[in-house]
Amino acid sequence: MNTTITSRDFNRDVSAAKRAAENGPVTITDHGRPSHVLLTAAEFDRLSGRQEPMGDRLWRGQDRNIELDLPERRIDPERAIDL
Repeated sequence: MNTTITSRDFNRDVSAAKRAAENGPVTITDHGRPSHVLLTAAEFDRLSGRQEPMGDRLWRGQDRNIELDLPERRIDPERAIDL
């Protein structure tokens, strides 16, 4: 079942749109034309063919060999306040 809502209604009640997406895609319209489609994350994963979200893999700690190249944390010295 496909539900259609206006972008104004979507902005007014995002929770209702999320609940509707549990039953199928929700088409969001702007000025009467379809502009976006809201899906559940599970449905998106199914349609995109992803085996498992990366966040789930990291959360469970299954792959400890994933390396993230993060910049070194920099702490700037305090600035004087000129009143």
